[in-house]
Amino acid sequence: MAPLRFVLFLLFSLSASSTLLFPLQPTTTSHPPLHLLRVSSNRSTTRFHHHHHHRPLPLSPGSDYTLPLSVGQPPLTQTIPVYLDTASDLVWLPCSPFECILCENKPPSLSHFDPKHSPSLPVPCDSPACSAAHSRTPSRDLCAAAGCSLDDLETCSCSQHCPTFYYAYADGSLLASLLSDRLPLSPHHSFVFGCARSTLAEPIGVAGLGQGPLSLPAQLPPSPSRSFSYCLPVQHAVGNAQGAGRPGPLILGRSPPVQGFAYTPMLHNPRRPYFYYVGLDAVHVGQRRIAAPPELRRLDRKGGGGLVVDSGSTFTVLPPGFRRKIVSEFERGVGFERAKWVEDETGMGPCYYMRTATKDVEERSRFNKIGALWIPKVGFQFKGNVTLDLPTDNYFMRFDVRGRERVGCLLLLGGSQEERGGPAGILGNYQQQNFEVVYDTEGKRLGFAPRQCTDLWDDLHA
Repeated sequence: MAPLRFVLFLLFSLSASSTLLFPLQPTTTSHPPLHLLRVSSNRSTTRFHHHHHHRPLPLSPGSDYTLPLSVGQPPLTQTIPVYLDTASDLVWLPCSPFECILCENKPPSLSHFDPKHSPSLPVPCDSPACSAAHSRTPSRDLCAAAGCSLDDLETCSCSQHCPTFYYAYADGSLLASLLSDRLPLSPHHSFVFGCARSTLAEPIGVAGLGQGPLSLPAQLPPSPSRSFSYCLPVQHAVGNAQGAGRPGPLILGRSPPVQGFAYTPMLHNPRRPYFYYVGLDAVHVGQRRIAAPPELRRLDRKGGGGLVVDSGSTFTVLPPGFRRKIVSEFERGVGFERAKWVEDETGMGPCYYMRTATKDVEERSRFNKIGALWIPKVGFQFKGNVTLDLPTDNYFMRFDVRGRERVGCLLLLGGSQEERGGPAGILGNYQQQNFEVVYDTEGKRLGFAPRQCTDLWDDLHA
């Protein structure tokens, strides 16, 4: 966790431009790669399936990014580490006294927000924030539930607190009260967050960056831009130590840059307005372009289809038939022996024993070279003819098994053929590593630029 003095320095040093800079750190784990792959693949497909039920998405350890969130004015500022999540729209903190049920195999909460040492105030029941926390329940219903009299309800003069609300993820949930405080950057601007004292399998708070009124970007002080960007550093916990221990940046209030960025339009979905959707036109494997099915390219009248950009999912999930075409083309170019037992144990695949293979000079433009090995290139082509050429480490993980064998696995998952009515796929955080991703919410577009994220962090806060 970043020291409080360091975080406050970042906030105040950027105040002239109304821009906030936060360090994003990948969570670490002591689990071996096989266990981590199994957990991450299960978690990614679980998040995908729960897109179809209008729920916020689940969070689990091992592949998320955390940031230090400071709440309150000095000298009463408290800084709590929270997960970054673009697919939910609530900011909540674990509050003292805090109890997490079924958290034995989860990372412990690093610190708790203590309302007793803060001037935080309960949000009234007639607040729009209260209705938003209760899934837009009318304020009079909420005030009635809070115990307001009929006379107070008729005169809209009830001062009761917003009732405790329930918030469910796919693999956990929480009960929280709604509090209002100040951010260190803006002493005159209220910031609303959930204060959770009881959770199920959710030990660490969340900074939701979705498109709802209670998200972190929506509650920024007025500034020239409500847009934001992040640059996710390599997750060294899953087999790559490059940049270990160094963060990448989350930049709130960022004016969308032009130079070096390629932009694809966001797709508006009134049925699921909080998610960030884009259209995927094709996936390139080697020199072959594999056209995406219609449901990935656009939204239908019922709000189904499209690709959700999700910082909280580890791996990209695609329709199973489309993924099979990608895997078939990838297989043609690899030429390694399959490691079937690794596929069975992790739920990933195809996986291969990494042994030297040669390629003709004419073939090499279609491949990325890793030492003496050649791996087919992979790229995502989005609407607007925007192609994201992925570094090899973003789609192919290499690791040692049984202390001697080197194995590699393709990191693209298939969804369920039976799912209908929700997103057709998700773009996971592993495929976003070492790209700066700009969410231009005013221009309704998403931008990508290749970066060394740890170097970008060093440049921004130097």
